[in-house]
Amino acid sequence: MLTGWRYENKEVSAELGFSKSFDMKALLLRRWLCLLILSLPPLVWFALVITRNDGSSNAQVSELKGYMRISPSKTDQFLNIHCNQCALVSSSGQMLGAKAGEEIDTTGCVIRMNNAPTRGYEKDVGSRTTVRVVSHTSVPLLVKNEKYYFQLTADTTYVFWGPERNMRQDGKGHIFNLLLKMAMKYPKAKIYAVTIDKIQYCDGVFQNETGKNRMKTGAFLSTGFFTMILAIDMCESISVYGMIDNNYCSRANRSAVPYHYYEQNRVTECRMYKVHENTQRGGHRFITEKAIYAKWATRYKIEFKHPSWNL
Repeated sequence: MLTGWRYENKEVSAELGFSKSFDMKALLLRRWLCLLILSLPPLVWFALVITRNDGSSNAQVSELKGYMRISPSKTDQFLNIHCNQCALVSSSGQMLGAKAGEEIDTTGCVIRMNNAPTRGYEKDVGSRTTVRVVSHTSVPLLVKNEKYYFQLTADTTYVFWGPERNMRQDGKGHIFNLLLKMAMKYPKAKIYAVTIDKIQYCDGVFQNETGKNRMKTGAFLSTGFFTMILAIDMCESISVYGMIDNNYCSRANRSAVPYHYYEQNRVTECRMYKVHENTQRGGHRFITEKAIYAKWATRYKIEFKHPSWNL
């Protein structure tokens, strides 16, 4: 009996030892699993950091479907661009003497408007252009110097906006036809148009922000408005250069600068803004738009420089 008891006891001890060993292995496995789970978020974050841009270049990651390429092939190709950091350079006379050129050129993507030149103004506005947003009214100015805009600077992406009557694609949109001609003549040029749906979306944004119907007020959205919308679509953070706030022209100590930095003998900026703000039909609501941008700066990563805004 004793011998049998000892034999059975040894079996129980062995089972207990195996159980303890199994429990220890299970405990270690659980610890490893916990460590793995805890380490996954940092690993994923690190992977995203090393695969994304450092802000000095572009990363084409997703299509922006409000912007369609104008191409002889007639294939639906949408703008595909994304930037960590963008410099949105205003055409304002505020840029004269800003000496921001070097800072602008070191930004990942540089956005300009219409036919605003860089040659001769590099010290203040920089020389690089990643994207140029152009009004339908400025298209003839670019076509007049077509080799420069569509051949020599073919690395620049051009985004054109205009009303449907000018941008329709049935052969009757004279601005669209002109741009299609440029696309055929310079096949390497990256020429895009803001879609009608996107323009209607922008109208809706204006109404949501102001409570007023853009068309009923007799206003046209400015190139700056479409440029800000595009910048929000394509950029993680935006530094806006040379744009005044909605209260600037009411201040007694404001500086009188030209409306455009490259047209120094024209009307002053504040004079132009006030005329457009009070025009019953066909004007831009520049001052109202600036108030909208101030709201956006509280929602997105937008900073205003030269002059800076007190938000």
